[in-house]
Amino acid sequence: MSSSETTTDHKTIQKWAEARDGRPSVVRTKGKGGVLRIDFGEKEEGFEEVSWDEFFKIFDQNRLAFLYQDKTKDGDTSRFSKFVDRIA
Repeated sequence: MSSSETTTDHKTIQKWAEARDGRPSVVRTKGKGGVLRIDFGEKEEGFEEVSWDEFFKIFDQNRLAFLYQDKTKDGDTSRFSKFVDRIA
């Protein structure tokens, strides 16, 4: 795996996801809006597609950062990403 980067920039996250045909989604839970996901390809069961505005509202409310990889070690486009707690 090539190196990963972390960002909280909404435009960077949206651009990364859309370049991979990803859609902003949430798995609804009790509490702060749900668990964020980027849904690729065929819709995943249990994922609810949401607007980017709602996605980023939950993202900011939960003080998350986006850890992602642009390319695999072989140079292919990577879909690796996860949401992590912001540092400080």
